[in-house]
Amino acid sequence: MNHSSLVNAIRQMATISPQSEAVFLTAWKEWELPKDFLLLREKEVSDYLYFVEKGIARIYYYKNGKEITEWIALDEQFFFSITSFFQRTPSHLIIHTLEPSLVYGIHHNDLMQLAAQHHDIETLFRKMLTRSLILSQKRMDAIQFETAQQRYEKLLQQNPDIIKRVPLSYIASFLGVTLETLSRIRSAL
Repeated sequence: MNHSSLVNAIRQMATISPQSEAVFLTAWKEWELPKDFLLLREKEVSDYLYFVEKGIARIYYYKNGKEITEWIALDEQFFFSITSFFQRTPSHLIIHTLEPSLVYGIHHNDLMQLAAQHHDIETLFRKMLTRSLILSQKRMDAIQFETAQQRYEKLLQQNPDIIKRVPLSYIASFLGVTLETLSRIRSAL
C-alpha cells in the first residue's frame, strides 16, 4: 500500500517518530471506491476517520426534505462525521463519493488505542482535530460574515477545479445559496 499522500499530510501536521509513523500507517485501511459509494449512511455510527487521496467525498444531511451539503473533501483531505465518531452515536450525516476515489480510513478504536500508547500520535490527532475545528469555524464565519460572491470566490481560490468536478447544486448548497443565486454570481464574474 502506497501511503505517500497520507504520509505527506501527516508530516505537514506534526512530527512523529519513524516507529510511531510505521505503526500508525499500518492501522489505515485502503479502499478503491466507485462513484456514489456510501461511506456512511444516515443513522449509522461513524467508525472511521477518512483521508481521500484522490477523488471527492461529499458530506451532507437532509433538512425539510432537501439535501444540505456540509462539506466537500477533495484530493488529499481528511474528513469524517465528527459528532458520531467521538460520541459513538448514530450520525445524521451521509458521506458518499462523487467520483471514483482512493480513500484511506482508520477505525475509531485503533486511533484511540494508538493515541493512548504513543504520545506523538496523540499530538498528531490533537492537531487534526484542531484543524477540523478551525475549518468548521471558518466555514461558519464565512456564512455569517461574507457575501455569497465572496464565499464563491474563496472556494474557487482554494479549489480551482471544484467547478469541473462537483455538481453546481452541491456547490450552491455548500455555499448556503440557491442554485439560481449561484448562477447569477457565476454570470457576473
